[in-house]
Amino acid sequence: MRLILVRHGETTWNRENRVQGRSDTPLSETGITQAERLAGSMEGERIDLIVSSPLRRAAETASIINRHIGAPVELDEDLMELDQGIFEGMSFQELSRDHGEFLKRWAADPASVIMPGGESLSALQERAWGAVCRITSSCDCALAVSHNFTITAILCKILKIPLSDFRRIRLENASKTIIEVGEGTFRATVINDTAHLE
Repeated sequence: MRLILVRHGETTWNRENRVQGRSDTPLSETGITQAERLAGSMEGERIDLIVSSPLRRAAETASIINRHIGAPVELDEDLMELDQGIFEGMSFQELSRDHGEFLKRWAADPASVIMPGGESLSALQERAWGAVCRITSSCDCALAVSHNFTITAILCKILKIPLSDFRRIRLENASKTIIEVGEGTFRATVINDTAHLE
C-alpha cells in the first residue's frame, strides 16, 4: 500500500507568519498555483482515494488535485492541524512579545506542553495516526492532504523520532511525502518533495 501525504498550498497567513492551527484560511493565489503544479506532477498516477482535512486550505488543495486525477474525496477531521488555542491568528512577533515564557517552554520541550485552550503534540499524533490506520486499510494507494504539524507528527511516529525533536523534519507548502505500507510496517521513501514547484 502507498500513502502520499501532502501539505496544503500556501495561504496569506503562511506568508505573514501567523499561527493558523484550526483557523479556516483559504489558499492564496500562490497556494493555488502550487496546488496546480503538485496536481500536475501526479497526473497518470493510480490513486484510489483522496482524504483531506476539512479545513479550507487543505480541502481546496484536495479539490485541485482531484480535478487532475479524478479520485473520490473524503474529509477526515483527524487530519486537521494542531489546535493552537489562544494563539490562533497571532503573528510570531505578537507571540514573542506577549507569550515569551510559553515559547521558552515550547522551545525546550515541545512534547510536554499543551497549547493554552488547544491541544498537545501527543494528542495530535494520536488522532492523526488513527486517520492513517483507517486510510491505509481501505485501499492500495491513497493521498492525504493535511497540515505541517499533523504530517510532522505522523512522520515522527514512522521514523521513531521523539515529538520533542519534531523540528528535525521540515515540510514546505504543497510538498509531498511518500509512505510505503506493508504488513504492520511503515517506511518513508520520500519526504518533503517540492521538485514540482521549481
